[in-house]
Amino acid sequence: MSAQKIIIDTDPGQDDAVAILLALASPELEVLGLTAVAGNVPLDLTQRNARQIVELAGRDTPVFAGCDAPLARPLVTAEHVHGKTGLDGIALPDPTLPLQESHGVDFIIETLRREPAGTVTLCPLGPLTNIATAFERAPDIVEKVQRIVLMGGGFFEGGNITPAAEFNIYVDPEAAKAVFACGRPITVLPLDATHKALTSKAWIAEMRSMGRIGEVVASWTDFFERFDTEKYGSEGAPLHDPCVIAWLLRPDLFSGREINVEIETQSELTLGMTVADWWGVTDRAPNALFIGEVDRDGFFSLLSERIGQL
Repeated sequence: MSAQKIIIDTDPGQDDAVAILLALASPELEVLGLTAVAGNVPLDLTQRNARQIVELAGRDTPVFAGCDAPLARPLVTAEHVHGKTGLDGIALPDPTLPLQESHGVDFIIETLRREPAGTVTLCPLGPLTNIATAFERAPDIVEKVQRIVLMGGGFFEGGNITPAAEFNIYVDPEAAKAVFACGRPITVLPLDATHKALTSKAWIAEMRSMGRIGEVVASWTDFFERFDTEKYGSEGAPLHDPCVIAWLLRPDLFSGREINVEIETQSELTLGMTVADWWGVTDRAPNALFIGEVDRDGFFSLLSERIGQL
């Protein structure tokens, strides 16, 4: 069976980094490229971080810089969570992997036009600016997308940047609205699922014993865990973005519902909210598989197994 072709759209971010490592370690996936977007930190850092992660994994996957600002709003970043570089926690060498010359949006468009229809899955781990921009510039590529599997939003868990909104959706709600309206199959890994993928002291210790890459993962996790444990009072920190890759590899570890999800772009109080019709109280057609549960033990076993192979 041939590997599933994916494009990872990302704003690394320690949890983005773990997601990228998981994808690069998995033979079931063919990572065609990484497109960086402004989000957790500005674009000049996210593209640099993406190249560092690819090099850490010992790969030469191409990295492209995409959009440096949301479609219609000033950029909101999250250095308070991820540190000034976005990958605080351990010092990595300056990347030698070159940044590709073409724009990330152009790469998405050209790849979807080149590959057979229905063979490429888009995996956004940050704000949806690059994806929405590609769809707006080249409407012909939308029907060629196999599926969009994204980390973003929340319903029962509320938000993590405002009471109502999760960070990735809040940063560019107009982009999210466009993507959710695109008509292609979408899987959403919201806070409702990712907040159940909590790290443990035992798992971090296991990572630290697994060589250089495991040591880096443990250091990243130690760094951003301090924020989440203080905020939520939890024992560990949620590994949000790796849930996207884990769903592709092991969908049996997750459960959810096909529901309608709309994005709020007008309200001052609920800007960026994913209005998820979990209970089917509207007549709006389902447009997303909204994940609510994750098998935590299975998820972390998968991470350990794969990262240990790098």
